[in-house]
Amino acid sequence: MAITLVNPSGLPEIEVYRQVSIATGSRLVHIAGQVAWDADGVTVGEGDLAAQVERCYLNIGTALAEVGGSFDDVAKLTVYVVDWTPDKMPLFLEGAARAAAKLGVTPVPPGTLLGVAALDIPEHLVEIEATAVLD
Repeated sequence: MAITLVNPSGLPEIEVYRQVSIATGSRLVHIAGQVAWDADGVTVGEGDLAAQVERCYLNIGTALAEVGGSFDDVAKLTVYVVDWTPDKMPLFLEGAARAAAKLGVTPVPPGTLLGVAALDIPEHLVEIEATAVLD
């Protein structure tokens, strides 16, 4: 595994999240922003933020598996959520937790969450992109 996740002392410790990732691999992998599409391009979980977050994470897992990686190789995530407000955090965490359970991975690597006005189509509530490092 090319990624080590840590929470430095002096920074908040969040159970499902790590503040820093240390990459030691040799192949840098960029996963394009994933939305809540299934393999046929049909939106999963229309109107359901938790379901869409889960699907985005699972799509990243699928992309990583194709190149010989897994979520354990993710160094950083960038998350875009339509009309983000802090009261949506429980739904976001629910979706992330469901995906983590299915992918067999925890904690979540460092990331940035940004509120945006819109995504590619009105049905999409979240988009997540990933950077991974493979040996």
